[in-house]
Amino acid sequence: MSAHEEIYDEEYPGEPAEGAQADVGEPVAAGGTEGRPEPVYGSLEDFLAGYLLPVYRRALSGSATTWCAEWWRHVEAWIRLDALWRSWEYLRLDAATGMSVWLRDHADPHMAVLLSADGPFKGCTPDQHATRPLKPLPSTPVPEGTPDPTTADGLPRGT
Repeated sequence: MSAHEEIYDEEYPGEPAEGAQADVGEPVAAGGTEGRPEPVYGSLEDFLAGYLLPVYRRALSGSATTWCAEWWRHVEAWIRLDALWRSWEYLRLDAATGMSVWLRDHADPHMAVLLSADGPFKGCTPDQHATRPLKPLPSTPVPEGTPDPTTADGLPRGT
């Protein structure tokens, strides 16, 4: 059984199984880690507890602005928070504008989505995980022969 299968249960795809632990490993720079300082935080949970949650304070209504203490049950939230941690570890090294760039380009946009009423924590309150987790967005198969708009040949004329 893969680590992914152990963490997420089948009843709610994308929902971690009971007792799952957040362990995302060490951040790795694009060019490797040679010559790079050690990360300040050894895990996503350490980053959240030691930096993000104490620093990024907001009033939580549970409806217009919400958070889920069981953030790790929400795949999208986990991915966004991991991206925040890794980008913080990188940008903290820029003493001039690193934190400004991190706040503007990373923290503020991701936290706006995470805390929003229609974000991944919809249905949760700051004290309780949603009893009816969100379902994945629907999708139908792409019809055979449909041009791929991500390639030059697949773009319609005039776009």
